[in-house]
Amino acid sequence: MTLSRTLLAIESSCDETAAAVIREDGKVLSSVVASQAYLHEKFGGVVPEVASRAHLERILPVIDQAMKEAQQTLSELSAIAVMTEPGLVGSLLVGLTAAKALSWSLGIPLIPLNHIEAHIYACEMQTDQSIFPCIGFVVSGGHSNLYDCQSATEFRLLGSTIDDAAGEAFDKVARILNLPYPGGPAVAELASKGDPKAIAFPRPLLHDKRLAFSFSGLKTAVMYEAFGVPGSHKPVPELTDQRRADIAASFQAAVVDVLVKKCEQSLKLSKHKTLCVGGGVACNSMLRERLAHSSQQQGYRLEMAPGDLCTDNAAMGAIAWQLFAANRFGNLDLDVSPGLVRAGD
Repeated sequence: MTLSRTLLAIESSCDETAAAVIREDGKVLSSVVASQAYLHEKFGGVVPEVASRAHLERILPVIDQAMKEAQQTLSELSAIAVMTEPGLVGSLLVGLTAAKALSWSLGIPLIPLNHIEAHIYACEMQTDQSIFPCIGFVVSGGHSNLYDCQSATEFRLLGSTIDDAAGEAFDKVARILNLPYPGGPAVAELASKGDPKAIAFPRPLLHDKRLAFSFSGLKTAVMYEAFGVPGSHKPVPELTDQRRADIAASFQAAVVDVLVKKCEQSLKLSKHKTLCVGGGVACNSMLRERLAHSSQQQGYRLEMAPGDLCTDNAAMGAIAWQLFAANRFGNLDLDVSPGLVRAGD
């Protein structure tokens, strides 16, 4: 097998425009990410139309920069890989259109990628030992999903959120506590100054046998704690800086308790010995610490994607080489799949 072949991976599923050039042995020659966070900050969340317009402006400059940093020309590429699911439909279409144009004009294969599966594969990129088979857990702004992963080309959804994902709950709680977007890092920073046992927030579905998540009610409980229950005459304590920190810490502890418990539950049900975790919320230090402790206590192998591969990026498109080997190619009729089927649907 020659190690000289390279491919270009494109990511535009949500609010990051990214491109990476990746060699067949998995070495990432370049990884460029153009963030849109500042565009969406004033809205407290991602606005789909704003995101897709920003992708249109950035997609070609980002690809060009990735090629230059890799010291590659387009004619040297062996394939084009692109995230086609799940995500915002307008954003996905920008990346797919660029990928189709390059594939057609260069006469090289087009490889469709699942954004969630790529997040799990990011764990493979930091270890010399294969992560498969494993339980894959993606926890991000839009997803809290558990997968049975037999190989890099075999993923089966075991469970997911039935309402708000963990990252979405962090963003909403950030708005309640008047913190900036994105909410995950802001809530975590404030939580470091608070008492995680100050408020007994609910742990939704903690003891439920289903591999499912639900954080909408927890978010509502935070709002009631901060501002009181509508129609209630019970006085609400002043929302001091310390009380805000205690609320943030108690909320974060509740989320982490649920995430860790469901990971342990899925490992026991599947009998897998490896847990791989990716997605933006996987950057949360409390979650990483608790999972590390859990792995030591429960005796399973834990692989967590490095911080720069947790948030959206194109380098995790290295999974495309596995699909290339399996002849999993797309054609010019390829379309995007913005939604994600939930377990049991």
